[in-house]
Parts: sequence; C-alpha cells; structure tokens
Amino acid sequence: MANEDKKDFNAMLQDCKDMPKVRIITDVKSIAKYGGNKMYFAPPIDYDKVMKQVPYGKVITVGAIREYFAKLSDADFTEPITAGIFVSIAAWASYQRSEDETPYWRTLKADGELNPKYPGGAKAQKEKLEAEGHTIIQKGRKNIRYFVKNYENVLFDVPLLAAGLIKEESGNEYL
Repeated sequence: MANEDKKDFNAMLQDCKDMPKVRIITDVKSIAKYGGNKMYFAPPIDYDKVMKQVPYGKVITVGAIREYFAKLSDADFTEPITAGIFVSIAAWASYQRSEDETPYWRTLKADGELNPKYPGGAKAQKEKLEAEGHTIIQKGRKNIRYFVKNYENVLFDVPLLAAGLIKEESGNEYL
C-alpha cells in the first residue's frame, strides 16, 4: 500500500461491501491449485476479529486464517489476494487507533515470514515479536527477509466459536 498516512484504515476495516460471499470458480488451473471450486471471500473486519484472538507468545499465518474461513464457510478455499490486503488493512487500522489494539504483528506470511507491509515494516514487527520471546532469523543477502524461527511450534489454532464469527446453536454470538 502507499500513502498510509492519508488513508482511513478503520473505515476500510468496516467496509464489508458484499462480503461475506461464496463464488464458484470455473478456471481449471485455479481449481487444481486450490483443491476445489468453492471460493470464500471474508470481509476485512473478520480478519481483524481473528487476529485479535492470537494471544501473547503465539502466532498465526495468513494461510491458517484463510483455511479457518474456508472451513467455517464450508468452502474449498478463501480468496488469497483479498486476504493479504485485508490483513494489512487490519494492521494499519490498529496502528491508527488509540485503543482496542489488534496484535497484528503476530500474523505472519507463509513459512513464518514477517510482513514488510505492516506499520514500521518488518523491523517493527521483528521488535514486537522478539519482545514476546520469539527468535527472528534473517534469510538472503540482497533480498533480505525475516522469519520467526520454529514458528510451527507456537501456532495459534482459532477455535470456531471463539473468533466471534459464528453463532452457537442457541443463537448466542461469540466475540
């Protein structure tokens, strides 16, 4: 993203447009890549709700959030492009708020990689994660990237009811 200081990310976070929704795709390559044709689109606020659930000392990947949404919506997969955008929107929205912080730094890219598109870039995310006890490793010489070492050992598994995205059979919504 660009011009982050000029955007109202909290307004973007609340703008659900026509989501959530499910679309049936027909592209053979995409069906093969994602393992099915039923694609789910989650609204930005749902990413924020899941990211808020990740406790101190734990991490989650964008891919795990996408898998969670697919399972929750009985879809084959969650659309990957909007997922990355909406995770960044949640991060920047939290950064712009003075309270009700979302611990966005605990949400990693694939393979435990830090996200350079978060506020302050990978350096700020690295500092926050190290403060929570994680070890960050650097890979590459020219294209330097950072990863949480052994992130698989501290992955957070979002319970279906705890994320506040579905209702219990009694009708009570969980947040």
